[in-house]
Amino acid sequence: MKYSRLLYVILTSLLFCFTTLLKGETSFDAKIYKSSKGKFLNYRIHLPENLNPKKQYPFVLFFHGAGERGSDNKKQLIHGVKDLLAYSNKLNVPAIIVAPQCLAGEQWVNTPWGNLSHKMPTEPSDSMRLTIELLNESIKTLPVDKKRIYVTGLSMGGFGTWDIVQRMPKTFAAAMPVCGGGDTEMVSLIKTVPIWVFHGGSDKAVKTKRSRDMVTALGKVGSEVKYTEYEGVGHNSWDRTYRDEDALTWFFHQKKSSK
Repeated sequence: MKYSRLLYVILTSLLFCFTTLLKGETSFDAKIYKSSKGKFLNYRIHLPENLNPKKQYPFVLFFHGAGERGSDNKKQLIHGVKDLLAYSNKLNVPAIIVAPQCLAGEQWVNTPWGNLSHKMPTEPSDSMRLTIELLNESIKTLPVDKKRIYVTGLSMGGFGTWDIVQRMPKTFAAAMPVCGGGDTEMVSLIKTVPIWVFHGGSDKAVKTKRSRDMVTALGKVGSEVKYTEYEGVGHNSWDRTYRDEDALTWFFHQKKSSK
């Protein structure tokens, strides 16, 4: 009887985990964006239930990390993005969430992640270019609130977050780069964009210096950038970040002024 009860508990727990994962995945429809030049970008999109085309919804663009690259159009949902959806559902703030997938061997930003600095490439990477096209198309074809367009990403996606904000500084209401890095010489372009930066204090994959330098540079040009550094935490600073309700509340409450 004792072992039967234990087996029941284990099976029930496994079923709950499987159901939760399945529900999270099916909340995001699998799509493929095709550019005018015939290039493809896999992406997942979550649309609010009973989408009202006459309403306007917040839009969140999510950049995954290096380990989620590929062509399965699934792995980009492993970290972070489901936490964003869970927060949106909990607070009853329906949002459009888009998570593109970078192909294996490609990057959101063509720069080595271990370097202590980099100059933003003049041209975006192929994956970033397609993502920018997808973003612009989404703004045109979906009921997006243009005053509430957000971007966030982790690791390789943290680099992607800095990159797209610096390329499109007038688009985003807020950015939340996690353990990434940007071009410190471009910060004057984004000094008015609300940004909250996160990094692990013991990160060996992407040096903590990358976020610290961006925060310092932004401060010098008058930005009110926010910064959280997790003492003793290595590269995985995203779990704590995307489960931090204070951070997500700040993120979703940012709104561009009419100016």
